[in-house]
Amino acid sequence: MSKQSTPEHYKEPEDAFNERLLFNLVYCSQMSAGVARADVDTIVATAQRRNAVLGITGILVFGSGVFFQWIEGPKAEVLDLVTLIEADRRHEMMVILSTDEEVRERIFPTWDMELVGTEDIQEVLQDALQTAQDEKSVDALQLMLDKLAVVAD
Repeated sequence: MSKQSTPEHYKEPEDAFNERLLFNLVYCSQMSAGVARADVDTIVATAQRRNAVLGITGILVFGSGVFFQWIEGPKAEVLDLVTLIEADRRHEMMVILSTDEEVRERIFPTWDMELVGTEDIQEVLQDALQTAQDEKSVDALQLMLDKLAVVAD
C-alpha cells in the first residue's frame, strides 16, 4: 500500500493541515449476518460523498467481520454521522472506544473515508505518523502502532 492518495472527486477540507478545535471518535462493531462485501463498498462510497461535504475525514478498517473506524471533523457533524452509523443495520454491537476534542491537526487530512484492510493498517498508521506534526497526534498514532505490534507478537 502506498502513501495516502487523493481521489479525483475529493475536495480537501478548508485548512485541513492547520491546527484547530477538532473532534474525533473511534469505534468498533461487528458486521451483521447476511452483509456482503458489496455492502461494505456501498458504505465507503456513501461516506466519501457525504464526508467531503461535511468536512469529515478518517479511515474505516474492515476485516474478519469487524469494523474499526476513526472519524474526525467538526463535533456536531461527527456526532450526527455517528447517530446514523448507530442506526445502520449492517452492523451490530457498536462500541465507542474513544472520543476527544482538542486543538490539533487532522491525522487523516486528505482521506474523506478510506477503506483499509486489516493487513494494511500498520502501513497506513506509519504513513500518518510520518506526516503528523502535532505531538498529540504523534503520540496517538504511536500508541496504536505499539498496540498492533503487541497483537502481532
